[in-house]
Amino acid sequence: MSAAYLDHLAVERGLAVNTLTSYRRDLGRYLEHLRSRGRPSLAEVAEADVEAFLAVLREGDERHPALVASSAARAVSAVRGLHRFAVREGVTAHDPAREVHPPSRPHHLPKAIGVAEVERLIAAAGPNDAPLTLRNRALLEVLYGTGARISEAVGLTVEDIEAERVRLRGKGGRGRTVPLGRFAREALGAYLARARPLIWAQGGGTTALFLNARGGRLTRQGAWEVLRSAAERAGLTGVSPHMLRHSFATHLLDGGADVRVVQELLGHASVATTQVYTLVGVDRLREAYAAARLRADRPTS
Repeated sequence: MSAAYLDHLAVERGLAVNTLTSYRRDLGRYLEHLRSRGRPSLAEVAEADVEAFLAVLREGDERHPALVASSAARAVSAVRGLHRFAVREGVTAHDPAREVHPPSRPHHLPKAIGVAEVERLIAAAGPNDAPLTLRNRALLEVLYGTGARISEAVGLTVEDIEAERVRLRGKGGRGRTVPLGRFAREALGAYLARARPLIWAQGGGTTALFLNARGGRLTRQGAWEVLRSAAERAGLTGVSPHMLRHSFATHLLDGGADVRVVQELLGHASVATTQVYTLVGVDRLREAYAAARLRADRPTS
């Protein structure tokens, strides 16, 4: 039944490969847990069995360390989905996981860097206008200027670039078209005209937009290394591709963009995901207000 459920998620729900891998691991551990409790069939599972699984996830056992709330919540979501699917398919008559709720996930505000730091990062793409430097600069401009995930950026083809727009393929195969700002257009133009043909000649035969030094498609790991090296030269620490995505969203909202517009640009399925970024701006306002109050409240001589 778990295999049929995973097939359903892959084909009908279009879940990403990484998500499916995590669900497969979580469900394998759940089924092992059920067997240890003498429940070889989903029809025999009781709510207490599901609650016991959640407790094991949070506390750990001799074979598995305790999971943080977010990982345990994902595993429980997979289990709840499996039981709902079993009821819908007529395999079981009841859903023992319906009242078992995932643990609350801790609220982490996304990290962002300032516009000046983004400029330093991109300026540190390389020491000259060598082909790989032009590629690096274009990659960083696209990551920041479109809010693309790193997998979306390295998955681009030349045909995905349309004058002032780029077509991105996101999670679950969902596509979206995002405007290209002036800096990203200029960096891409320089790369396509003066660098990509030279790099492509090293291997050839691929329509991938971003190429590695041998002329093949640049991998996620290769793109990560581009960013890491630029951040090191710029004197920035902790910078990641997802941080550039956070910065893109935060800077748009700070500039007055509507949250639903940012939702579309990021490819979020729910506006609730995007609204987290508004809290970053609120926190900065609160800090500025507190600093102003400290000055205002300081006694005068």
